[in-house]
Amino acid sequence: MTHWVSIVMTISALGVAWFLREAYRSETPEDFFVPFFLLFLLLFAASGIGNGSTFRTIAVVFDKEQAGPVLGWTSAVAAYGAFVVPQEFGTQINNATPEYALIAFAVFYLVCLGINWWYYLGPRAEYQNP
Repeated sequence: MTHWVSIVMTISALGVAWFLREAYRSETPEDFFVPFFLLFLLLFAASGIGNGSTFRTIAVVFDKEQAGPVLGWTSAVAAYGAFVVPQEFGTQINNATPEYALIAFAVFYLVCLGINWWYYLGPRAEYQNP
């Protein structure tokens, strides 16, 4: 699930970036609202599903003594992300380039996809698709 959600998040982020760029260039930016909105909804839904998938994976991969601290650390990283994402969007919106933030997020999702594949889906995976 985490693998597919990462793919959906990457494509959604790039799609939102594309529609934002096109809206900024257009004389009628409202024409791009519906696809922008739908892709953003898909991005948010996928991030929620990915969150659940990640936390479920932790409970499977780590034993009971390790799972608690790992869940705590993961929650702290997620909370930091909830701070960084709006800050990055705000900076890029002020620069009239919010698509740059979305492209950066898509690159991050691709890195996460690679890490997920390496540890859970690849031929040398430590755990096979937990």
